[in-house]
Amino acid sequence: MPDEEIQTLNRPEAARTVPAPSRSAAPASPQVQPDPTWLGPVLIVGIVLAALNLRPAITSLGALFEEVRTGLGMSGTVAGLITSVPALCFAVFGVTAPRLSRRFGPAAVVCAGMAAVAAGLLIRPFTHNAAGFLAASALSLAGIALTNVLLPVIVKRWFPDRVGTMTGLYSMALALGTSLAAAVTVPMTSALGGSWRTGLLVWAVLALVAVLPWLPVAAAARRQKRAADSRAAATVRADAGPKIVRSRTAWALACYFGLQATGAYITMGWLPQIFRDAGVSASTAGVLLAVTMVMGVPLAFVIPNLAGRMKNQGAIAVTLGLFGLVGYTGLHFAPAAGAWAWALLLGVSNCAFPLVITMIGLRAKSPAGVVKLSAFAQSVGYLISIPGPLLIGALYQHSGGWDLPLTVMAALLVPQIALGVLAGRDRTIEDECGMRD
Repeated sequence: MPDEEIQTLNRPEAARTVPAPSRSAAPASPQVQPDPTWLGPVLIVGIVLAALNLRPAITSLGALFEEVRTGLGMSGTVAGLITSVPALCFAVFGVTAPRLSRRFGPAAVVCAGMAAVAAGLLIRPFTHNAAGFLAASALSLAGIALTNVLLPVIVKRWFPDRVGTMTGLYSMALALGTSLAAAVTVPMTSALGGSWRTGLLVWAVLALVAVLPWLPVAAAARRQKRAADSRAAATVRADAGPKIVRSRTAWALACYFGLQATGAYITMGWLPQIFRDAGVSASTAGVLLAVTMVMGVPLAFVIPNLAGRMKNQGAIAVTLGLFGLVGYTGLHFAPAAGAWAWALLLGVSNCAFPLVITMIGLRAKSPAGVVKLSAFAQSVGYLISIPGPLLIGALYQHSGGWDLPLTVMAALLVPQIALGVLAGRDRTIEDECGMRD
């Protein structure tokens, strides 16, 4: 991050206003009038609400998965397909985000994404077969995928001098939504009568609320787009640039994203079973997973703020990876005796997600570059993450224990650390592949 941006972050004025785009960034976001004064606060509310809704569609289902399987008569194969659908949808639909953003604007696409999340969550509890349930889930996941990609773009476009702070804010909200859905879905379902359909339907309310602030934001963005002069608009259309695959930093970010997502999905899917096989009770194993997930709430705010003030974020990637290595080593040698310590350490290691999201915003100079980098890194990254949980499950079944799977999980952190160092270098994709600012 340039020194002048770091100085701006430290000025109290930056915390109270939405900065206008700099002249150097004007070609990517042409304007002929300033942002309305209400836009900044409404955007912050919208970003937080959107982030809160990026994981409950997944973790609420995980909490009630056995009831859903029984209620819909799902086969084991179909159930396995549903567990792998999120990463696949994030990869497939995330690719479409740059084109949709160029045509309609990122705010409008996020608004539509939140509407898709709400619609899928509303439809899903009323389906009566696995195919309908899968289709409704895919609709929600498509909206999540678009929002995943475009929230860093929103931050870069409207908060260019506070990338770390705003990324930390929505990363913290994302972690909170993930933990909240995992923790309260089952007791809330019991309190509402015990039906899994009611338990899943409740989360549609939160998604509907998240649509509201994006409606005026999208309308304001459309007015600004219409007001842009034809010359500036032509400049934006011409900003296609060379293919992002020419950037080594983009590939490093994509692979780092994929490996950290692999670790996160493995942890969410298998950590309770590791503890239970070591003699920990089922209820305690669930609490330990919740502890791991809750660690992401405060750290998701701290890490992006710290990363945004550093020119090179490689040291943070190394530190997070080392926490994970110690955690997996502990699980290997003393899974029950040090269970709480290992859960805490792995919770810290899983905070590589807010780090990589912050780096996406820092490794591109313009909103146009961020949208391309975000779509590329997340789409490629989620594709990389798909085989991980399946591989660990196969190794567990083949070996009859956790020694081999834990060794593989620890080994994956080594390339993750190396890729984090490469992705954290102080350079941009525009410099590497000639994309226009």
